[in-house]
Amino acid sequence: MYKNKNSHGSGQGRPSSSRTSGGRPASHSAGQSRSNHGGQKNGFHSRSSNTSNNRPFGNRQKSKGRFGGTSIHPSRFVCKADPIIESAPYVPVHKFSQFKISEIIKDNIIKKGYITPTPIQDMAIPHVLNGRDVVGIANTGTGKTAAFLIPLLDKIVNNPREKVLIIVPTRELATQINDELFGFKGNLRVYSVCCVGGVGIQGQIYNLRRQHNFVIGTPGRLKDLVDRKVIHLSEFKTIVLDEADRMLDMGFIADMRYLMANMAPNRQTLFFSATTTNEINKLIEEFLTNPEKISVKTGDTARNVEQDIVRVRHGEDKVESLECLLAKKEFSKVLIFGRTKHGVEKLCQTLVKSGFKAESIHGDKNQSRRQSALKAFRENHSQILVATDVAARGLDIPNVTHVINFDIPATYEDYVHRIGRTGRANQVGVALTFVN
Repeated sequence: MYKNKNSHGSGQGRPSSSRTSGGRPASHSAGQSRSNHGGQKNGFHSRSSNTSNNRPFGNRQKSKGRFGGTSIHPSRFVCKADPIIESAPYVPVHKFSQFKISEIIKDNIIKKGYITPTPIQDMAIPHVLNGRDVVGIANTGTGKTAAFLIPLLDKIVNNPREKVLIIVPTRELATQINDELFGFKGNLRVYSVCCVGGVGIQGQIYNLRRQHNFVIGTPGRLKDLVDRKVIHLSEFKTIVLDEADRMLDMGFIADMRYLMANMAPNRQTLFFSATTTNEINKLIEEFLTNPEKISVKTGDTARNVEQDIVRVRHGEDKVESLECLLAKKEFSKVLIFGRTKHGVEKLCQTLVKSGFKAESIHGDKNQSRRQSALKAFRENHSQILVATDVAARGLDIPNVTHVINFDIPATYEDYVHRIGRTGRANQVGVALTFVN
């Protein structure tokens, strides 16, 4: 068990009001790397029975989780990270220079710093270029966005009248994919429209009435635009369902079916998911035609993430225990997950009042404020980002030292994707889960 404040040595109490002007405890120094956690015993998550101490901050209602309330035993939150062993690098079958794509796109790939394809890119790109339906099962951070953007961008270059629809579960992922597309297209006359909630719809309607090749959006906003007859789905011959398992979890299945039913029947469909379930397999059978199935999934959780629990005993202050952890210098870039929008916002405000540099993202914030919070966290202007599960999937936030599950996630799959935000790029990360 990760030692809480009562087990720390002297001087490790709750952070005092003596802070630096940057908002961190005085013991912090900006840019300090976290210390070695090799001696810790860390662990996995499980569905919580949600007794009183595991209620979401600021919310007194119990939650049974999405799958009937089956609890996850705390032992599943505890797992030592495997030592990072230098293994032989993946040897791709192809080089980017060998793909049958525009030379301009190849040059833009080099400018972005891509050298050799990742496994999902190496295996998927040739099939997408050949017009096949593709199912890609891959962990977060494996490069699957480029696996569909590169060949689809080439498709547009070859036929500027082509249109591609990309459906994703969250506003942040839509924005991230749109930004990635800009990097690959460079100066090519290829245009995209990002269609998400949380921002005014009129600007999106205006852009959709102009020339565009890619539409990237969330299911609810896309359906709204279809109902307004601004998007005409029959014009799209290619559709991408990215993070399809997350869209299913978030209850978007009716909107997904509505959008798919109105697409051109002879479409190309690309389907990407981090997990496979019976429900996902049913969707694949329903939406795709004789797809090429590619799996590069390496396991349920990151092997180089130290996972442990923080035991909050009866009568202890959960927030105070959290603040004692955050005051440690190794907690330099921390992503904290809560279960409810209200709880996340209240916890963030509490941390700010205690002198921490913290931001929050959740569904009640409009898109510009969410993007501003993410930008501050990415660029190390804030130490802490408090979030609902909207931030757990697909986002690329570099150098997160710690993920803290202040509230136990609803499902084990949510836990897996939460802790996948740390321990990336061969770094060792730490994931801590608060339990009774």
